Amino acid sequence: MADALEELRQQCLSRGAAGIKGLGRTFRIMDDDGSKSLDLQEFQKGLETCGVCVRNEKAKQIFTILDKDGSGTIDFNEFLEKLRPPMSSARMQVIKQAFQKLDRTGDGVVTMEDLQGVYNSKHHPKYKSGQWTEEQVFLSFLESFDSPYEKDGKVTLEEFVNYYSGVSASIDSDDYFVTMMQNAWKL
Repeated sequence: MADALEELRQQCLSRGAAGIKGLGRTFRIMDDDGSKSLDLQEFQKGLETCGVCVRNEKAKQIFTILDKDGSGTIDFNEFLEKLRPPMSSARMQVIKQAFQKLDRTGDGVVTMEDLQGVYNSKHHPKYKSGQWTEEQVFLSFLESFDSPYEKDGKVTLEEFVNYYSGVSASIDSDDYFVTMMQNAWKL
């Protein structure tokens, strides 16, 4: 059964860094009743809609793995957490360092207020052209990391890790990933 989950993970990651987040957006759409959980039918429809080719039998196996309590539904966030590939401790550590740099208040959530003084919006092309305000630039930045299920303008460590798990999956070397993160976030 773990092979079926790994196969699904690889198909999602083949779509690039946004593969797992993209799958999340599709499932959000498929969650007709807004329950933040999916039944088997919604799950299979979501896979089909986003072009992930998994036979019905394998989809049922994956669903069973994710339905820990046997309730007949899977929790959306738990699904994304299971789907993201495992990362080394070196990668997790540098991701946490970047998050802590952004989380200036230290409350475990990155907000627009945290970004002021850390992220310079004045160099953004849409700010320079006058199309966007500084607030719109910050919201756009946060949205790239925000959960596809709850766009609230706040980014938790889990959402940040979900984003970077897709990036991590496309980089073989721990050293390269760590260097890339250090350079990107000036750590």
